[in-house]
Amino acid sequence: MWTRQHKQTNKGRLIIPVLCTAFVAYFGFHAYHGEFGINSKYKLQEHKEQLQAQLASLQLERGELEKRVRLLHDGSLEKDMLDELARKALNLSQPDEIIVMLPRKAD
Repeated sequence: MWTRQHKQTNKGRLIIPVLCTAFVAYFGFHAYHGEFGINSKYKLQEHKEQLQAQLASLQLERGELEKRVRLLHDGSLEKDMLDELARKALNLSQPDEIIVMLPRKAD
């Protein structure tokens, strides 16, 4: 009776660890770089901060505009505000007035 004995090679012993390492590397990569990964979380936080800063500036601008509109309501119509808007719209001035031209704000 003949028995064949096979010597175990290192190749057989490395299959499972290599597969496990590839599995962990694949999911680790996507956990960091994926759509919902750690890196995306930081990018979303930065975008959120930028949008909050933009919201704050827009709220300030809106507050100023609301203040100017309140001055034009019927019950509290300010003559100075009405005069300013009429002169600006009609591009008129009095002969004894000094006009100072200011540059427009860059948006």
